[in-house]
Amino acid sequence: MSEMIALETRGVMKVYKSDIGEIHAVDDVSLQVMRGEFVALVGPSGSGKTTMLAMLAALLKPTSGQILLDGMDLSALSDGRRVKLRREKIGFTFQANNLVPYLTAQENVELMLRLNNRLDKVGRLRAKELLARLGLGERLSNLPSQMSGGQQQRVAIARALIHNPSLVLADEPTARLDTERAFQVVETFASLIHENKRAGIMVTHDLRMVQYVDRVLQMRDGKLVEVFDRREDILALAQGTYRSPTAMSN
Repeated sequence: MSEMIALETRGVMKVYKSDIGEIHAVDDVSLQVMRGEFVALVGPSGSGKTTMLAMLAALLKPTSGQILLDGMDLSALSDGRRVKLRREKIGFTFQANNLVPYLTAQENVELMLRLNNRLDKVGRLRAKELLARLGLGERLSNLPSQMSGGQQQRVAIARALIHNPSLVLADEPTARLDTERAFQVVETFASLIHENKRAGIMVTHDLRMVQYVDRVLQMRDGKLVEVFDRREDILALAQGTYRSPTAMSN
């Protein structure tokens, strides 16, 4: 595995059994994400995006195939090692921000450092700087109940980045933000991933946001059906002007 490849999946499958037979939530997906690369995972509801993201976050084991993060096969790890890997190497923010209600914005962000025994002066300063870049410099001492839903989501994004994880995962990070703030947040998210040479994957239904990513991966019916890596095609997707027989629909 090349040192430049942060994440690789090889023939990943997630199959559920039901009364009507097998359901292939994710069907033979192989992909690579490089260090310093920001990727959007898109597709209609039910296409397998959320299941794929849960497997990449080591929250769900694939039925078959491999998921390699920094060369380690996630499915081969014991439960204890998977927990440790998630805490140290993966940052994620999902639609439910899961902030600790009795911790301030800064303390919520610092929590990942505290869990990894890495909270020091440098870490506290980085937490303040991240929150400031996300427009929350005056909210450091606020509790979640004292912030709007959008502000809470930005705290969750800072928390996902604070410990410099190898892989950053975001599930609809702009769902609770107004348009102007959504653009600012994703642009900052992209800048931080590029600057820190981390691999980033964002699931989004808002194609306007893909203007900030390096590649767009489209899923449908559990399969990876198209990859957009030309800048002009990505911008056309963001502007709603891309036309193709396989063009995605929300």
